[in-house]
Amino acid sequence: MTKRTFGVIGLAVMGENLALNVESRGFPVAVYNRTAAKTESFMAKRAGDKDVVPTYSIEEFVKTLERPRKILVMVKAGKPVDAVIEQLKPLLDEGDMIIDGGNSLYDDTERRTNDLESTGLGFVGMGVSGGEEGALNGPSLMPGGTEAAYRELEPILLKIAAQVDDGACVTYVGPRGAGHYVKMVHNGIEYGDMQLIAEAYDLLKNGLGLTSEQLHKVFAEWNTTDELNSFLIEITADIFTNRDRETDKPLVELILDAAGQKGTGRWTVVSSLELGVPIPTIYAAVNARVMSAYKDQRVAAAKDLQGPTASFDGDTQAFVDKVRDALYCSKMCSYAQGMALLSKASTEFNYNLDLAETARIWKGGCIIRAGFLDKIKKAFNDNPSLPNLLLAPEFKQTILDRQDAWREVLATSNSLGIPVPAFSASLDYFDSYRRDRLPQNLTQAQRDYFGAHTYERLDKPRGEFFHTEWANG
Repeated sequence: MTKRTFGVIGLAVMGENLALNVESRGFPVAVYNRTAAKTESFMAKRAGDKDVVPTYSIEEFVKTLERPRKILVMVKAGKPVDAVIEQLKPLLDEGDMIIDGGNSLYDDTERRTNDLESTGLGFVGMGVSGGEEGALNGPSLMPGGTEAAYRELEPILLKIAAQVDDGACVTYVGPRGAGHYVKMVHNGIEYGDMQLIAEAYDLLKNGLGLTSEQLHKVFAEWNTTDELNSFLIEITADIFTNRDRETDKPLVELILDAAGQKGTGRWTVVSSLELGVPIPTIYAAVNARVMSAYKDQRVAAAKDLQGPTASFDGDTQAFVDKVRDALYCSKMCSYAQGMALLSKASTEFNYNLDLAETARIWKGGCIIRAGFLDKIKKAFNDNPSLPNLLLAPEFKQTILDRQDAWREVLATSNSLGIPVPAFSASLDYFDSYRRDRLPQNLTQAQRDYFGAHTYERLDKPRGEFFHTEWANG
């Protein structure tokens, strides 16, 4: 039998579809799953007529692959990845490479890269975004780790990635855990984006009383604009067209309002705190999912804790337009926060990230793909050391021009008692970033008062610290 060019371990949804994607681009594939029945089902239902060879042991799987072996591991993040790597290590030869395509924590990828490179093996921690459809037809790929291994894989990755006007949505991101770090932040931005869209929906439905048919038209129209054209807006418009077959009610209204999460949003928040980078929109989005899980308590509280009785009595279409402006401004703040975090991580971890290229590979395949990523790419191409996207000419004036609408949307939401934590966090971020004085001078005075932590003075050089005996006047 002819040796296979590429191997895939793990045949859940993403593994299956990536295997079929690779095969469809002309690369013979071998597959292995810990549960043989899963392999048999995959071959019978999806891969029987493909250039795919099933294997039923790790040893058989490895022997089926040509050298240098290229093995994509698509199993649950954490200990399962380590377990597969430990099974593979004694069977591989120098120069062979393992690719972890799951949502692994970047710290784990750092450890695995260092471990495997010391044995002569290559390791690539590769973020994959695009869901089931993207995995099959072209995802956004964010590979980091061993660069030599990436270069061996590049001919395959260039063909299986999503294709946009300026190339394939894949690039070598950087060493060690860089690929999974970028994917983590991608998911953090995704959390923010989804929460902002949910808040816009809440305002339009429960503030203005728009029907599902009207909501579909609004989001479909927004998806035609340069500012909001994106995958998430597109699928949101589609969601409003689906009706439940049993009740004929809009299906979305029958879905329990308790959102799940797999950890990447929380990891993004933790990393931002460790690196000292403010990402309040993403934090608000993670917190909103946590709050949504308190469904039983919220149902009980709704009976005892009444909000305002006001109702909207303004121009409906004018307010819809203002919500659109507020959504765009808030989304820009969310992306600005994510890119600022990537910039700090790049310096702190010596990843040498190219933020323009990062924006480019997000243009297709991935969940946060959007029309304005071209503008983000241009902003960092024009100024690679840009400290914050809000300062880029492509965004600065647009946000300044729309801030009145943004503020009015928040004021209206407060008067109606509709929570908009991500909208609010975005505006607070904008207002904090644009001010040359914040009230933390008082915070420093308090810290010095109770803990002698010292402070700097405006009228003295930075780095010179002072202490006052406050209780003595």
